[in-house]
Amino acid sequence: MESVDVIVIGAGVVGLACARALAEAGRDVLIVEREDCFGSGISARNSEVIHAGLYYPPGSLKARLCVEGRQRLYTYCEQRGVAHARCGKLVVASRSSQLDALQAIAERARRNGVDDLRLLDHAEVAGLEPALDAHAALLSPSTGIVDSHGLMLALLGDAERHSAMLALGSPVTGGSADGDGVVLEVGGETPMTLRARWVINAAGLDAVALGGAIRSAASAQAPQAHFARGVYFSYSGKAPFSRLIYPIPEPGGLGVHLTLDLGGQAKFGPDVEWIERPDYHVDPARAARFAAAIRNWWPALDAERLQPGYAGVRPKIVGPGEADADFRIDGPDRHGVAGLIHLYGIESPGLTASLAIGAQVAELVSG
Repeated sequence: MESVDVIVIGAGVVGLACARALAEAGRDVLIVEREDCFGSGISARNSEVIHAGLYYPPGSLKARLCVEGRQRLYTYCEQRGVAHARCGKLVVASRSSQLDALQAIAERARRNGVDDLRLLDHAEVAGLEPALDAHAALLSPSTGIVDSHGLMLALLGDAERHSAMLALGSPVTGGSADGDGVVLEVGGETPMTLRARWVINAAGLDAVALGGAIRSAASAQAPQAHFARGVYFSYSGKAPFSRLIYPIPEPGGLGVHLTLDLGGQAKFGPDVEWIERPDYHVDPARAARFAAAIRNWWPALDAERLQPGYAGVRPKIVGPGEADADFRIDGPDRHGVAGLIHLYGIESPGLTASLAIGAQVAELVSG
């Protein structure tokens, strides 16, 4: 049986950020990925938004790691030449009855350390985005967008420069933890059994299942997995906005919003649909619901230009009707099993928080 210092399961943006942080700290790192390429799961099916930290409960991991991660991410992208834009966003109150909700977001953001928000009235909103119909809005200058694939390439490059290795087509099928480390059974063309001093479960949608498959006392503390699909519709032609446009959040997500890619192309989404298992189907008929939601703040929308785009699935650890759960970074201090760290419920703002998550995992490993 071969022995490894650290195995990171999952080569999405969070797994790669963890691998980079650990490798730069002097650890010998092996990244194992089930698919035949990195970043093909959650990391390839999101809005690519750099969140400012407006929505999350003060004191939560989501709030702290989002704000810290956003600062780290902008610096990292500038240093590594990763394409990004600090384009800003508007959170829109379409009617006066939503002003209290808008004020609540502003207060929560302030408590999270976001100190650059501006509350705009109707005239000020119209001056920034003439096509937007809003009673009022919050301007978040720190919100941005990033090339997620370019970011993952940079993270992987950093990890590999510090001797980390990536094994593709290597699904973890099981394992166990004992006092001497963690043993993993890895499938693929050449199945093998590996022993590691540390295993970081950053498997995204499969993290909860792996939490049970790696047999240990920590298995009993694994949450229940739930899946929420969100679909996106692209917009043919140019939309008349230069910033991201968000409505007041809805249960399970942030509402159907407009984001822009780095070329200025608009897309709308995601919505929220609870499903039994990951499924990336996009029903073109959902365009009618999208159009109705978008017209609350863009009455001039040409619905004929909405085209089915893609779908993403959020790895929820709470079900429909329950308050959103915080990130869970379950290390030995929580479950008592040496050498094992499970990352559960790493949904939005996981991309924004990725570098901060990696740094926290490296701190846990360093003791």
